[in-house]
Amino acid sequence: MTNAYLINKVGKIDVTGLKKFEIGEKYYFEDIGLRNCQVGFSLQRDVHKLIENAVFLHLRSLQYDVFVGKKDALEVDFVGIKQGKRIYIQATYLLLDDGTRQREFGNLKQIQDNYPKYVVSLDEFFRESDTDGIKHLNLRDFLLKNDLE
Repeated sequence: MTNAYLINKVGKIDVTGLKKFEIGEKYYFEDIGLRNCQVGFSLQRDVHKLIENAVFLHLRSLQYDVFVGKKDALEVDFVGIKQGKRIYIQATYLLLDDGTRQREFGNLKQIQDNYPKYVVSLDEFFRESDTDGIKHLNLRDFLLKNDLE
């Protein structure tokens, strides 16, 4: 399905040295409708996957090379690389509790460079905010951005 461009295979890299790993890749659909036909649709079960897929497709539309990031035992949902510059993105449904906030923002705080970092969620309360230099965006606002730097 990857050869037919129906599914995108996203490799994993080490964010500190950009070393590529040979295992641990993720897959994202070009067309969510195809996925839903194959496995069915349940918003409650799939909302996290749908948000991640939307973020992935938007990064690709902005011509980023997209990877899953890894730093020690932590994972960053997306590392986008374009023209030698990077961005880091965590995608989640809602930031309902301290544990979720710590996981999503904490993973990005561990990356000690000055490239832009984002947490994307469906939260409406914090439409666009900044926490320790990490921007929190509503998914809708993220998808409307034409430039992420």
